[in-house]
Amino acid sequence: MEEKKRFKVYKIIMLVVLVAFITFLLTSIGMYQHFANEDKITIISDKDEISTALNKYKALIDKNFLGEVDEEKLKEGAIKGYIEALDDPYTEYISKEDMKDYLEDATGNFVGIGIYMVKNTEADKIMVLSPIKGGPAEKAGILPGDLIISVNGEQYTANDMTVASSKIKGETGSKVEIEILRGTETKKFELIREQIKVNPVEGKVIEGNIGYIEFSSFDDGTAEDFKAKFQELEKQGIKSLIIDLRNNGGGIVDEALKIADYVLEKDDVILYEVDKNNKEEIEKSKNEPIIKMPIIILTNENTASSSEILAGALKDHGKAKTVGTTTFGKGVIQKLMQLTDGSGLKITAEEYLTPNRTKINKIGIEPDEKVELPKTVTNVLSVNEADDTQLQKAIEMAK
Repeated sequence: MEEKKRFKVYKIIMLVVLVAFITFLLTSIGMYQHFANEDKITIISDKDEISTALNKYKALIDKNFLGEVDEEKLKEGAIKGYIEALDDPYTEYISKEDMKDYLEDATGNFVGIGIYMVKNTEADKIMVLSPIKGGPAEKAGILPGDLIISVNGEQYTANDMTVASSKIKGETGSKVEIEILRGTETKKFELIREQIKVNPVEGKVIEGNIGYIEFSSFDDGTAEDFKAKFQELEKQGIKSLIIDLRNNGGGIVDEALKIADYVLEKDDVILYEVDKNNKEEIEKSKNEPIIKMPIIILTNENTASSSEILAGALKDHGKAKTVGTTTFGKGVIQKLMQLTDGSGLKITAEEYLTPNRTKINKIGIEPDEKVELPKTVTNVLSVNEADDTQLQKAIEMAK
């Protein structure tokens, strides 16, 4: 029996994880997940070639290995390796110990230092995507692009991101030591964990009558916060709206669908979901639009997942123009299944298409107006407004 529930999976340059410090999607990263408790799941049958091969190695280990054997650890290693061999960046095994933290991240209960992380495969390090405003990391001076070397003295590589995130979490008021690499310089930070307010939707009026709204992921309640912020700006007399989805790695699909619903006509298609058997589900707008002004959406190479759902839907229906660079291209959806032993499997199970049936995965969405940032900008995660040619172009179009 399967019970549907929406979770966040963050993904940006590789697989983004909003960690509860925030220790995640993306998170990786990236769409909604179905959550299912499977009463009976057989991972390996005694008749399988895999089981036979493992039993042979087990016999050799039992006979020859000098040292103690942790059978549970060997079993987890076998399962993890089996799943990793699928070579899918969004499919992963989640141990019983990590499952609780994973579900807390998915539902938005965060205690930590307030950062988003991604896998930097080039450096084989965990990279800070951005600190959460007002969180311990930002107040301590941790910056976007910092590479995490160690947590409490334990070193981690890019593939250890889930483990590292669990180590960064802890009780409110407790301490954690983070060592980072910034350029050629290493720095150590001793931080006090706090309850973190995730991803506030921020907005302002620019150029007199242009509304600007920005948020970095789609979390539980983001759509309602977006609506409230828009209505606040509308009262200030805005005539057009810029939605900044740059560096937004995605999150809960339902939140993206709700925001699209604020703009699209009732019964407009928002996206198509297609599984491996070509079974198709269609998500449509359920209400009449409340936003009826010109919209410009800012995108870049880190705009992914649920962000691409929103941008693709509004673009295809002619409700928004997009400005910036081609989006990341995460057009697949994951299911999250929990086994009776408490462990879980997050597995890529569906692909989505935009209303025009445009394929996004590994392709991305081309902007209507391609605008690169100046070459003097070395970090797309932190751009001074004076150098922000993409925002300047959006303002020009919004006028």
